[in-house]
Amino acid sequence: MKKLFFFITAAVVLAACSAEQTSEQTAANPADRILLKDFNPTVVNNIPVTRVERAKFDIIDMHAHDYAANAEEVAQWCATMDEVGVLNTAVMHCSWIGRPFEEYVELYGPYKDHFKFWCCFDYTDMSPEGIEKACQLLERYHNELGAVGVGELGDKGEGDTYARPGDGKDIHIDDPRIKPLIQKAAELKMPISIHIAEPYWMYLPMDETNDGLVNAVTWHVDTTNCYGYNKLMETFENALRENPEAIFIACHYLNMTHDLPRLGALLDKYPNMYFDISARVAESAHTPRATREFLIKYQDRVLFGTDNGMDPEMYRNIFRVLETNDEHFYIPEYGYHWALSGFNLPDEVLKKLYHDNAERILTEYK
Repeated sequence: MKKLFFFITAAVVLAACSAEQTSEQTAANPADRILLKDFNPTVVNNIPVTRVERAKFDIIDMHAHDYAANAEEVAQWCATMDEVGVLNTAVMHCSWIGRPFEEYVELYGPYKDHFKFWCCFDYTDMSPEGIEKACQLLERYHNELGAVGVGELGDKGEGDTYARPGDGKDIHIDDPRIKPLIQKAAELKMPISIHIAEPYWMYLPMDETNDGLVNAVTWHVDTTNCYGYNKLMETFENALRENPEAIFIACHYLNMTHDLPRLGALLDKYPNMYFDISARVAESAHTPRATREFLIKYQDRVLFGTDNGMDPEMYRNIFRVLETNDEHFYIPEYGYHWALSGFNLPDEVLKKLYHDNAERILTEYK
């Protein structure tokens, strides 16, 4: 019994000593107390820092939403666009904004030289008769209210997240029930902009091996009861293949910034596919050489987009990445822990990315 008491006492003493040592080590090394989510480094390198006040060439922004709450905010947005060099912006209609299509057209109507209207598919009634009515509504939006495109559609696994006014649950882009809607869009020369999946990090285990953990943990996708990443990509390719007459714009690099060769293979295979760069600056600018090479190779298929509000600094952050040779800088708003670098794209690529490709889709496609 005395021996047992001795061993227990010794163990307690050793544990206390170990705890004391750990405490001393932590005190000696404050970094041990920093959480990854709080990592907020300050660049100490004496390297160029370029501020791009205005885009080098005029811009058509192919990906934004109904951000303005009232006419005053619309007017301020127009002033910002004029200031930074954006000629006009695609204002996409999504259910998460909540304003009926007719109302947002009315709000932005006085500034129609600055905006292009995009509408959603109507999934209220998925019967053949209901889809026919949805096709008629799409035609009315196009002919009477000036809708130039469809979108943003969005499928993160459960179906069209952005359907309005009906529920888009379990309705994927290759669903045969909506093929008449896709065909109607093609007939009306309305490109379809679609958000498929999320960045690949959001699907990986939320552990120490996840390269994009800080951001991924916030946007983690649970695929227990819905389509996963590769299944979603399969639905998109099905739609591309089955609807060659329709123009599809894959938002956000098709969420393939981690696998540009895979994205390139789709672009090579399907001439009716384009992609925009919206809301993926952080995901692309941490691999600047690979991304630059990719954008140069596919310079005729890439579109400029923001998808991040109306603030002038938001635009300038993107310009810095696209136009400059700056390296190792942070944009904390993007939520990642890695440094970014500029692409320093050639002028002929910038012109196409900023303006010419979008102009071709919106005019020559007509």
